[in-house]
Amino acid sequence: MNKVEQANRYIDLIRVKSNEALLFLSLGKDSLVLLDLIYPKFDRIVCVFMYFVKDLEHINRWIGWTKAKYPKIEFVQAPHWNLTYILRGGLYCVPNPKVKLLKLADIVQAMQLKYGAYYTFLGMKKADGMNRRLMLKGYEANGYENNGLCYPLADWTQMDILAYMRQHALPEPVRYSLKASSGVGFNLDCMLWLKENYPQDLQRIYRVFPMSERILFEYNNKNK
Repeated sequence: MNKVEQANRYIDLIRVKSNEALLFLSLGKDSLVLLDLIYPKFDRIVCVFMYFVKDLEHINRWIGWTKAKYPKIEFVQAPHWNLTYILRGGLYCVPNPKVKLLKLADIVQAMQLKYGAYYTFLGMKKADGMNRRLMLKGYEANGYENNGLCYPLADWTQMDILAYMRQHALPEPVRYSLKASSGVGFNLDCMLWLKENYPQDLQRIYRVFPMSERILFEYNNKNK
């Protein structure tokens, strides 16, 4: 059984139990491949995108592409759980000690309640790192499902993901650097990419996190 057949088997085990699903969609490679796999199987799919700063133009373009390719999906957005730590701690902003700290599990539960769907798909893989490997290995006997959380790509590697994308003509998402892919955040590679490609999005980030201008300011001073 190849990786695609294996993932489909895990997805089918969930489909027998429900015709509705939640999918946490970061718009990265793994979650896009997972959307492509589950899309034909469920009558209702609610895609949850967790944003760092809302309405960035380059992200909105990807959202538009996703909605056009998979018109049946419901697409919703929620603040990323990491933002609670950023806002409370005052990373590149004024700290707000009143912000309640959240974890991914809190967002998952909130979305399950709000949209009435229990089974929640996530694109995590054992190959993502030691912690993921240990966590997912514990769910292997149950078809990579744990209390409604489903990980059908658990045994995939990055090569498997890229091969699937080529075979199914899925475009590669935004890469802010040649390093391991990650979302928008306070890292130099992301800021440099935005400055070069979407300066208007960089300004949007500055409006929400004004002190983050230091990242490029310090970089420019160091490279004069």
